[in-house]
Amino acid sequence: MTRVILFNKPFDVLSQFTDKGTEGSKRATLSDFIDVPKVYPSGRLDRDSEGLMVLTDNGRLQARISKPKNKMEKTYWVQVEGEVSDEALERLRRGVELKDGKTRPAKAERMDPPDIWPRNPPVRFRKSVPDSWLSLTISEGRNRQVRRMTAAVGFPTLRLIRVRIGDWSLEELQPGQWRDA
Repeated sequence: MTRVILFNKPFDVLSQFTDKGTEGSKRATLSDFIDVPKVYPSGRLDRDSEGLMVLTDNGRLQARISKPKNKMEKTYWVQVEGEVSDEALERLRRGVELKDGKTRPAKAERMDPPDIWPRNPPVRFRKSVPDSWLSLTISEGRNRQVRRMTAAVGFPTLRLIRVRIGDWSLEELQPGQWRDA
């Protein structure tokens, strides 16, 4: 029987079970939170991003989730520097030209600041520059894609939280917590 685990990856945690960084470095990994044999992450989430990861012991399911050709939607809550303009939202919805080509169209909406956990360390705020939140849904997964998309339309990402992958969602999971799906 297939096992599927939903995990809320905290900020500054690698999305793998071992740290293959420089010798002597001790960065937090999935193994600091999940002690379940033979499950593997389906896709990645950058060390400086937070939120939902799906882990499974089923290789076919893992590939279906992580391979861009399958176009599985992923939704992010994105805190950006500045007040997002209608023009920027429209550009995100049409697809943004990046160095590695144009992105697929995204679902992009302004949102109220979510009622979520504080980040440690906190996001750097500048009193003279406002910030705002977006809900952004994409169907591909290029390296640091959401951050590059928001920067390309003039709004650098301050905080990035993945809240949904396909039909799975973060719901009430707090950072570092996991549950079986």
